[in-house]
Amino acid sequence: MRSVFYISDHTGITTEKLGSALLSKFPEAKFRNESFPFANSPAKISQALLKVRNRFMVEGKPPIIISSVINPELRQLLHVDYAVNLDFFDAFLGRLEEALGANAVLHPISGVHSIGNEESYNNRIDAIHYSMENDDGVSSKHYDDADIIIVGVSRVGKTPTSIYLAVNYGIKVANYPLAEVDLHSDNLPKILQPYRQKLFGLSIEAPRLHSIRSHRLPNSKYSQLNTCMNEIQSAERIFTHCEIPFLNTSHKSIEEISVAIMQVVKLKRQF
Repeated sequence: MRSVFYISDHTGITTEKLGSALLSKFPEAKFRNESFPFANSPAKISQALLKVRNRFMVEGKPPIIISSVINPELRQLLHVDYAVNLDFFDAFLGRLEEALGANAVLHPISGVHSIGNEESYNNRIDAIHYSMENDDGVSSKHYDDADIIIVGVSRVGKTPTSIYLAVNYGIKVANYPLAEVDLHSDNLPKILQPYRQKLFGLSIEAPRLHSIRSHRLPNSKYSQLNTCMNEIQSAERIFTHCEIPFLNTSHKSIEEISVAIMQVVKLKRQF
């Protein structure tokens, strides 16, 4: 097990994505991840490094720091002898300066590497709030405002996909769980029928769903393989009968699922 610390002077979302892409190339290795967003002062950098050093003392292996800090003085603090620091700015700025024939401006610029303009920020926050308030069929009063409504049986990945689309694309996503009563017919539940054009289905392989549900409620009818198989078959029958596009999520990450949905439905990033 190797400890990995994501350190960023902003949200760290991009840093984690890039870092995860690099680490995924080492499938045999196991990583313990910890994030330190908004590390934008010497004090906050020091707090993060204290945890890095403590982890080194306990584990005896230099932790890996994956960082994106725009201030060069703060970046320099991350170069310590008890950790391996992968700095995205150090890695690419020099080559870009050479290619562009210009020096990088190494201090925050309004609108760059920051929260962005107010309208973009508000779009993202509105989408997040909407997706949380319309999660798991809790409410259908505002389905008219949805950019997309994700449908599928329980534990198929509807909620994490909804939140990912809201956070990263500003998409207003509602999601609706197909309950046992909904699966008795090949038709859509009445509540969804007016929104057929907004629907997108998620499916999954039965053994995978059985494994996920067994972790949540072991030895229950809900998690039995036969229950999973029947629910999946019924859900896919509804999708096919009602011409709802759907995707099998079994071997896809949340990122891959979200990008596929964006492409199929032709949704556009809202910020």
